[in-house]
Amino acid sequence: MTSRMDHIRGIQHDAVSAWFEANVPGVALPLTFELIAGGHSNLTFKATDADGQRYVLRRPPLYQVLATAHDMGREHKIIAALADTDVPVPQAFGLCEDEQVNERPFYVMDFVDGKVVRNRKHAAALTPEVRWTASQSIAETLAHIHAVDVDEVGLGDLGRKEDYIARQLRRWLRQFEESKTQDRPQIQEVHDHLVARIPEQGQAGIVHGDYRLDNCMLSDEGEVLAVLDWELCTLGDRNADVAQLLVYWAEPDDSEFALDDPPTGEAGFASRAEMFDLYSEVSGREIDNFGYYMAFGYWKLACILEGVYSRYVGGAMGDKAPPQGADSFVARVDALVEMATSAAEQVA
Repeated sequence: MTSRMDHIRGIQHDAVSAWFEANVPGVALPLTFELIAGGHSNLTFKATDADGQRYVLRRPPLYQVLATAHDMGREHKIIAALADTDVPVPQAFGLCEDEQVNERPFYVMDFVDGKVVRNRKHAAALTPEVRWTASQSIAETLAHIHAVDVDEVGLGDLGRKEDYIARQLRRWLRQFEESKTQDRPQIQEVHDHLVARIPEQGQAGIVHGDYRLDNCMLSDEGEVLAVLDWELCTLGDRNADVAQLLVYWAEPDDSEFALDDPPTGEAGFASRAEMFDLYSEVSGREIDNFGYYMAFGYWKLACILEGVYSRYVGGAMGDKAPPQGADSFVARVDALVEMATSAAEQVA
């Protein structure tokens, strides 16, 4: 029987436990589940078995699931395909697409024991040497992601390889329109400006889509142990991924931040310019017209956060709200729209 202690929103305890027993080798029932803090879209749970072995279960939000979002099969496919590459990912154990088990599809992967540096308090607990090592490893790992031969690892059919920016502009404008809580004319204006100036795309590769420090698990020394949160991953223009990282990558003297409490706002991390150089050195790639990609990155994140805010307001994010309160998203979307507008004005 399921006790009250086993009840947690988003997990059908008995059915999910039965799935674990049938699909995860060596699992010892009973399981306990805990919603892991962090992540503003898909819900991430830690599952612990009777022997203390830990796993991670990922599933979509409880409600308001947009048609093109939160594809568990896609995330699972990516992680499984990258297992034998230079990209550090957790071991994937299985995907459940039978919605009778847990109301939504989910997948299970290994629990990686490391640090997630989510805010400045976490960053301040690291030595300057670890912060610099983390900067290097974050940049190098992104270069490794972009070096993967997608056809060789079985991801060549993950998405269309051409016209990435054009497709992204259409997608995120549509998602914004479907989930917006208020009218923001600048979203349309920046969109139109960027549509008219899309750079020629080079060779397509993996685009993580949400690559940043707190979507990576670090060792005590600062090395990336695992890249997490692949829900926005697709194929396309890798330059957009580099810009997205730098949109998130705050510096101590910045007046506005893409994140509420950015860990890299603490001194000791590489600067955005140094991160760009570190990535370029490892990847061996030259990026032209980078200002365009930064404008796109600010705009895209504004659209994403508007959707996140909408889901919090609608109760779709489970039992946990962000520490700053859901309304903190409004101010961040405002700031990102202004940053996107300013960056776009610099793009001829």
